This record gives sequence, C-alpha cells and structure tokens, in this order.
Amino acid sequence: MPSFDLVSKVDLQTLDNAVNVVEKEIKNRFDFKGSPVVIDLNKKEFKLNLEAESEMKLQQIIDVLISRSMKQGLAAEIYDLSKEPFQSGKVTKKEVPVRNGIKQEDAKKIVKLIKDSGLKVQAAIMDDIIRINGKKIDDLQAVIQASKSWDLGLALQYVNMKN
Repeated sequence: MPSFDLVSKVDLQTLDNAVNVVEKEIKNRFDFKGSPVVIDLNKKEFKLNLEAESEMKLQQIIDVLISRSMKQGLAAEIYDLSKEPFQSGKVTKKEVPVRNGIKQEDAKKIVKLIKDSGLKVQAAIMDDIIRINGKKIDDLQAVIQASKSWDLGLALQYVNMKN
C-alpha cells in the first residue's frame, strides 16, 4: 500500500548558514554602521534573538532574514513572527521561534482537512509526523496537491514516499 510522510522539519545547518549570511549583510550595510545589532541563533531551542536600536531596523533585519532564508531553500513560514518586539534599555529586542515539527493541534487540523477532502486515504499522527496511506499513488498525489492550497502557516515537506 503506497504511503508518504507529511513533516515540517528545518535543517539546522541550512538555518545556521542563512543566519550567518544575514549577519554579514547587516554588518556591511551603510544604514547599520555604528548601530548595535545582535542576531543570535539558539540551536538547542530553535530560537532567534534579534536586537537593534529601533523597531524599524528590527523589521529590516527580519526582511533580510526571510529573503536570505528563501534563497537558502527555507520557507518563510518557519519563522513565528507573532511575538511583539520589546524595548530593553536603548535597544529593541525580538525573540523569533523557529517552527520545527508539527504540533499536535496542527496535526489534528491537517488530518481533519484530509478527511474533509473526500479522498480515499488514511492519515495517522505519529509524534510530529503524519503518515498518509492510500490504495493508489494518485490518491496520495491528490493529497499533496490539496495540502499546497491549505493556509496553515507551516512549511510542509513530503518525504518517505513508498510504493
């Protein structure tokens, strides 16, 4: 029976490369000369700590981060930009969590969307992976096409396709 896994994984090395490219670019930009800028990746917690002297400069760092990440092959949805920046002394700080893995509530939404689509497949949640089984590979490809139109705010990958 054909199957594939639906995952949302972030390659740590690619993320680290993207952050290093952003750091180099920001340090070389004229409008950031002499400004206190911190771009720190916490690899254990998958969090980015950003610091700049104003909210506008912080937003410019985020824009560069997203564009450079996309050039590295990372989706923009991996960054959770919902937290508001906060003032700390003379600098503005923002903590940006990196979404790695599918949370349980998101997995339940995805399974419900698959069931509501009317396709003849079974979806099972396995930790932060969703395994999808079907009788025909065409059904699995239909699930992949349908999932591209869902607006979940997640960067989904389709791995481990077995026939």
